[in-house]
Amino acid sequence: MFLEASDITIGYGDYAVQRNLTCNLSSGTMVCLLGTNGSGKTTLLRTLAGMLPTLAGNITINGQSLSEMSSATRAKTLSIVLTDRLELQHTTVRQLITLGRIPYTAWHGTTTNIDREIVEQVIAQVGIEHLADKLSTQLSDGERQRVMIARALAQDTPLLLLDEPTSFLDLPNRIEIITLLKTLAHTTGKAIIISTHELDLALHTADQIWLMKKNSGIIADTPQKIIDNNLLNDAFPSKLFTFEQHNGEISLIYNISDVE
Repeated sequence: MFLEASDITIGYGDYAVQRNLTCNLSSGTMVCLLGTNGSGKTTLLRTLAGMLPTLAGNITINGQSLSEMSSATRAKTLSIVLTDRLELQHTTVRQLITLGRIPYTAWHGTTTNIDREIVEQVIAQVGIEHLADKLSTQLSDGERQRVMIARALAQDTPLLLLDEPTSFLDLPNRIEIITLLKTLAHTTGKAIIISTHELDLALHTADQIWLMKKNSGIIADTPQKIIDNNLLNDAFPSKLFTFEQHNGEISLIYNISDVE
């Protein structure tokens, strides 16, 4: 198992958001992390990235304790894309993506031909060739999201964590990005965790679902078993919609005809 989180408690300071979480991830697998707002998805991602310490329990990546990793080792082991807005004045998209190569450059930050080749490959993979020479401050929210994903891919780590990577993207681009990430997991052996509200897209693309409920831990299983066990209605209770299953396919049924 590439990543293992054993009975971890996550939170901030003395405040625990979730307790006794256990989840595992194999290389070459894409996980979609689902849950309502406030269930702890972002807190879990930040903890798995080492940005927040565990309040209890332990996380290992490739057999090494995350808490004992040096910052240099961690930078070559995992990369994370958050929803935080990054503004760098007078920096082109290509230069911003090149920052992902910092863990591999010498102390003076000089890039090699290999670094530059990786940057160009990533630009092509994410489909942003037309943005490469544009200033990062001139990007739309959707364009900026794709660039930040590209920067994380340029870091070329075996573990990639993304917090709502399809935010601000239209439907075709959401499908394209999620499909790209799944393809990368399967073809490169990367372990990828995506926090998302795209329930339907997650169920159709993820190798595994991590379903979080407020104060109730995490359920890790295949999309099919999540559907078969009718776990979504329990995790997303609402009078305005329900999830229904027909022949293994799940549909979102709205109950809003009487709403004024």
